[in-house]
Amino acid sequence: MTFLFAFLIGLFAGLRSLTPPAAVAWGVHLGWLKLARPLSLIGSLPAVIVLSVLAVTELIFDKLPNTPSRTAPLGLIGRIVTGGFTGACVSIGGGQSAVVGAALGVIGGIVGTFGGYQARARLVKSLRQPDFNIALVEDLIAIGGSLFIVSRF
Repeated sequence: MTFLFAFLIGLFAGLRSLTPPAAVAWGVHLGWLKLARPLSLIGSLPAVIVLSVLAVTELIFDKLPNTPSRTAPLGLIGRIVTGGFTGACVSIGGGQSAVVGAALGVIGGIVGTFGGYQARARLVKSLRQPDFNIALVEDLIAIGGSLFIVSRF
């Protein structure tokens, strides 16, 4: 189950690159997810505050019309990095290999990036909803899914 969670947290990083790191920070801070030093520093109050502010900022900027595509190189690289990092954290928290967790998180990040992009575009078109509405649903999935995962340990 731990490896599935590592993949899924990576997938959520593909949807919103900073939401899973913020969720991991909160999970460690609240004692849900146990990590050894130096990874446990992500649960420090300053890290929780900074990552939470960055995640909220990303949620806001995602809705702006000038925001670059998540599949652009910089966005894709960010999602791969945060997917790998959070996948490793979840895997370690579940007593499994950091390397395998990171690899699964990277794969999840790639799947989430391209799959999320396609799903959002198709839902906007097929449901005839504004992109903003579908983006809000995507936000809820990324937030809820990430918090669900880090609270399972």
